Amino acid sequence: MTDAIEQIAARLERLHPRLIDLSLDRLRGLLVRLDHPERRLPPVIHVAGTNGKGSTCAFIRAMAEAAGLRVHVYTSPHLMRFNERIRVAGALVGDDELLAAMQRIERINDAAPITVFEVITAAAFDLFAATPADLCVLEVGLGGRGDATNVIDAPAACAITSISLDHRELLGPSVEIIAAEKAGIMKPGTAVAIGSQPPEVRRVLLDHAAALRVPVKLRGRDWDLAPTVNGFRYVDGSGSFEAPAPSLPGLFQRDNAGIAIAALRIAAVPHEAAGLAHAEWAARLQRLHGRLARLLPSDWELWLDGGHNPGAGAVLAEHLHGWADRPVHLVVGMKQAKDSTEFLRPLIPAADTVWAVREPDQHAALSVEAIIAASGGAARSGPRVEDALHAIPRTARPARVLICGSLYLAGEVLKLDR
Repeated sequence: MTDAIEQIAARLERLHPRLIDLSLDRLRGLLVRLDHPERRLPPVIHVAGTNGKGSTCAFIRAMAEAAGLRVHVYTSPHLMRFNERIRVAGALVGDDELLAAMQRIERINDAAPITVFEVITAAAFDLFAATPADLCVLEVGLGGRGDATNVIDAPAACAITSISLDHRELLGPSVEIIAAEKAGIMKPGTAVAIGSQPPEVRRVLLDHAAALRVPVKLRGRDWDLAPTVNGFRYVDGSGSFEAPAPSLPGLFQRDNAGIAIAALRIAAVPHEAAGLAHAEWAARLQRLHGRLARLLPSDWELWLDGGHNPGAGAVLAEHLHGWADRPVHLVVGMKQAKDSTEFLRPLIPAADTVWAVREPDQHAALSVEAIIAASGGAARSGPRVEDALHAIPRTARPARVLICGSLYLAGEVLKLDR
C-alpha cells in the first residue's frame, strides 16, 4: 500500500517539479474544488519555528488528549511512512484511507501544477474535515508566510518556537528575514504564544504582531517557567500551576512545553498538564533499544536525534554537557545544503569521537567526505551507521552514542533498529 502512495507522489511531483514552492495559490485553487475542507476543521493551533515545532505539537496533543479530547495532528516530514504525517482523531491514518484521499485529490486536481506537500496538506484537511474532533494541530512545513498550512484564515491560536538559521536558500540569508517569514502565520485577532528567542528575532516577531494588532503571549514577559523538583511551575497573568517533567528529554523541551501550554490557554481548549509526561515524538533525543543498540556493549546507551541546523547543534551540545559522566561518541549524517560546519562546531568539543556516515537510501545525503571536511578533519569515516557503531573504541567505562544530523538519516536508523 505504501508503494501505491509513493507512486501517486511521484506522479504529482512531475506536475510541479519543485519539491518546495512557497506559494498558496495552487493549494487554494485545489481546496475550492474540494469544497473548502480547511474551513470545516475544529479549532486549529498553528505552530511555526525552526526547531521544536514537532515537539510542541506532540505536547499540545498529549495535554489535550489527557483531558479527553479527540485531536487531529498534521506534521512533517515523515520518518518511515507517509502515514506518520496525519493523525486523525488520535490515530495515524490508515493505508486505505490515505490512499483513497490521495487518489481522490489527484483526480480532482486534474493534472494542474501542484507540489507533493500541497497535495498531502489537502489530503490531511480532507480527512480531518470528514472526522469529528475537538482540536486540530498543524505544524508548518517550511517558513510560515507561504507554507501550505497557512491557508487557515482564523486559527484559535498560533505558536512560534525557537527560530535560528535554516533553509537560507529558501527563506533568506539572515535570522531576521527568517523570523519575518515565520511571523507570517500570525492572523489579526488571533493571539500568538512565543517561546525564548534571540533579541533580534524577538524584535521582528513583536514588530510584526504590533503591525497586525495581534495579541502576544511572550515568554519572560507574559508567561514563564520555574524549575521544581519533579518538573516545572508554569506562571502567567491568570495564575500558576505545577507541571511534570516532559517525557521528551533535554532542558530545551521545557520551553516547547511552555509554548504548548500557552497556546492551549490562548485557544481556551481543555487540557491536562499531566499529559506532558506521556508525549511521544520519534527521533527527538530518543533512546534506541533494538538491533542497532545491541551492537554496542550492554551497559552503553544509543540515542537518536533528528537535529540538523546550527540552532539544533547548539541545544544538543548543551545537552551533551549534561552527559559528562560518560564518554560520548557522535555518529553524524547530514543533508545536502545544510550548514554542516556550524551544526558540528559546538558538538565536536563535547564528543570523544565523531563519525561521518551516509546511508544508501538516505534522501539528499551529504557525502562522508564533505562531513569530514565540515568537521575540520575531526570526524572519521563510518561510512555507514553500523560500521561506525562497530568501529567506536570500546573502553572500560560505559559510554553514550548519539546519532544525529538529519531527519532523513533518523528515518533510516529507525528502520535499521527494528
